[in-house]
Amino acid sequence: MPRIKSAAKRMRQGRARTILNRTNRSALRTALRKVRAATGTDAAAAYAEAVKLLDRAAQKNIVHKNAAARQKSRLAKLVATKK
Repeated sequence: MPRIKSAAKRMRQGRARTILNRTNRSALRTALRKVRAATGTDAAAAYAEAVKLLDRAAQKNIVHKNAAARQKSRLAKLVATKK
């Protein structure tokens, strides 16, 4: 355990951030699954939600920005074939 006050605070902050990141990552993965499972016009709506979550995750460094771009591209291609 840290002996220094600032180190203890950093541990608390890290724990809180880990929980938030895990929650956001889980929501993102769920949204991606929904896009893959959706059909027709539902796929387009699910894709829009997933893009929003991917952009937010990339902005907050939960996923790498290039990984987010790659996933958006692949999902767009998948949604286009479902129409």
